[in-house]
Amino acid sequence: MDTQAKLDILSRDAQYDLSCACGTKDPREHRVRNQTGEGWLYPMTTASGGAGIILKTLLGNRCVNDCKYCPLRRQNDFRPVAVSPVEMASFFYQFQLHRPLLGLFLSSAVMGDGEKTMQMLVDTARILRAKYQYKGYIHLKVIPGASPASIDAALRYASAVSLNIETPGASHFRLLTERKDYHKDIIEPLKYIASHTGRGTAHPRVKTTSQFIVGAGDESDREIVSYCGAMYQDLHMERLYFSAYQRGLGDADLPGERQAPVVVRKDGELFGTDVSAQASLLREHRLYQTDFLLRKYHFSSDEILFGPDGNLSLDKDPKLVWAEAHPEFYPVSVRTASLDQLLRVPGIGPQYAKRIVNLRKSCSFGSLDALPLPQFAKARSKGFLIL
Repeated sequence: MDTQAKLDILSRDAQYDLSCACGTKDPREHRVRNQTGEGWLYPMTTASGGAGIILKTLLGNRCVNDCKYCPLRRQNDFRPVAVSPVEMASFFYQFQLHRPLLGLFLSSAVMGDGEKTMQMLVDTARILRAKYQYKGYIHLKVIPGASPASIDAALRYASAVSLNIETPGASHFRLLTERKDYHKDIIEPLKYIASHTGRGTAHPRVKTTSQFIVGAGDESDREIVSYCGAMYQDLHMERLYFSAYQRGLGDADLPGERQAPVVVRKDGELFGTDVSAQASLLREHRLYQTDFLLRKYHFSSDEILFGPDGNLSLDKDPKLVWAEAHPEFYPVSVRTASLDQLLRVPGIGPQYAKRIVNLRKSCSFGSLDALPLPQFAKARSKGFLIL
């Protein structure tokens, strides 16, 4: 097989490892079917808000691990495919010369040995940086259980690194795998990455992300959100992602098969019309909305409200749930409210809150209809906002 034929397979298998927020409303972050046949190309939004296309793929797809939610686990029977670091680096460099790309997102199944696989990922980045003098974005996935030396090597060449936390706690993790150790393979490497990235470290510009697998186990949204708060505060995460478990790809005995709604994707698109699939996408979406409250709206994780079952409401977004539970906070005055107070108003996001604060310095609003808000924002803020 030539490199492109291998990538057709490996990029398809890479869809289970998100690099985009499929639960958000931002179309720049949605995975879509690629009409050119280049299935390894994915849209991506950077932390600064810019958008672009990345080449996203695995180096290999035959994994020695036994993660029950993953179709690439060792118990499954499928054709193994792999590319070498030299092959991957050469293909990417030549490809990006003819089509502008934001960069490369490179992951891999654990092929035989975790350290060897990690070295292959690092070697690909090293070849791009040293041989081809590539200065663009490189995201490397850290293999669970990677040694400090391997992580150090990845941080030397990567623009961003990520290691999936998968579940909020060891008890849930044990339901998904018997081979991996939650603390040794996940938590300890995450802490090491946090201590070697960010301000005051040897790698201040390297961004870090992680991902939860939602619905494969018996975790609640409350547990996930609590972990999110701690990961932003203690591990200095740039971004967290959520991937709804895809039924039919994993083990039929997973708790999520019975207890949690699921969504099935094919080639990056949703298919199926059953209620559970729709509910699963909505659950993923609610977690992304909550994550946005933590990152952009100055909410703390202990302010997020949940139902008696510990899960977010599927009927209302988490910001509206908080607003309705705190009538004493409203109405908020557009003339005197602080930026943080405006951010608590349903329908008003960071962009519109800043616009109101800036405009009121030079003009007065005669009515709420005169606010620089779109109609949907005016409708949602009704009853929560006054002059």
